[in-house]
Amino acid sequence: MTDRKGLLYAFLAYAGWGLLPMYWKLFEAMSPYELLAYRILWSAVFVWLLVVAMRRVPSTVGVMGTGPRAGWMALGSVLITANWLTYIVAVNTGHVVESSLGYYINPLVNVLLGLVFLRERLTAVQWLAMAIAAAGVAVMMAAYGQVPWLALLLAGTFGFYGLVKKKVSVEATESLTWETTLVLPIAAVYLIALALTHASTVNVLTPWRMVVLCLSGVVTAIPLLWFAMAAKRLNMATLGMVQYVSPTLQLVLGVWVYHEPFTQADAIAFSCIWAALLLYTLTLWRQQRMRTMSPASAGVAAGGPS
Repeated sequence: MTDRKGLLYAFLAYAGWGLLPMYWKLFEAMSPYELLAYRILWSAVFVWLLVVAMRRVPSTVGVMGTGPRAGWMALGSVLITANWLTYIVAVNTGHVVESSLGYYINPLVNVLLGLVFLRERLTAVQWLAMAIAAAGVAVMMAAYGQVPWLALLLAGTFGFYGLVKKKVSVEATESLTWETTLVLPIAAVYLIALALTHASTVNVLTPWRMVVLCLSGVVTAIPLLWFAMAAKRLNMATLGMVQYVSPTLQLVLGVWVYHEPFTQADAIAFSCIWAALLLYTLTLWRQQRMRTMSPASAGVAAGGPS
């Protein structure tokens, strides 16, 4: 039986991520680099306050350690920062539809990365899904005469970020704490330099937008915490299906709220991606069902999701 609380947390997390363009659109007048720096700053402040409130400072500090773990954590920090910047640029330059494409592609990128780096094997259906998705991207490239770089960067950075997370298994709050803390000195120096050279763009914001900007840490952290709670209660197949809530909401916002163009070529490309995702999701669901039904997995299933 599916955990109802887990489903609620999953929908809240993915709906939160799907509605993020509405938040970042409030700051279109700002430089995306400065906006990213403020996101890092306020996220670091919020998560450290959260860690203190949860009395988890010793465990959070102990997570970092030295050696390979520190290196993987630093790489994860760089990748998620690049993902955040790409997303802000996409949203605030009128490419919300393309950003949704990136997150539709992301599960298939994860499959490809698993094949290349983890030597995972693909079924015939998964190979077919990859081919159909590639055809969709090719249609878009042929129609516009250019590569959808923002979509591919979003999918790629988040895919590699997920790969790094497999190397270092860290709880969500502690992970976000270090991902923001490690790049905080760079963000702080950048913001100070902007202030000293009078090049800051935050001054163009109205007072209420400045207040809302301070909530960027909350906006960043809360969906991640919801996702962590959902992941503890749901299996991967269920999470895999719910994750499409996020890019679907982005697509709806891009087309019907921000009136971005959605051409015939876009329709064909997205149809290919959706068909590929349907095949991928059905395969994931079938694999999960087989594991659940097998005698060897019966004891594990009884204990609930890990």
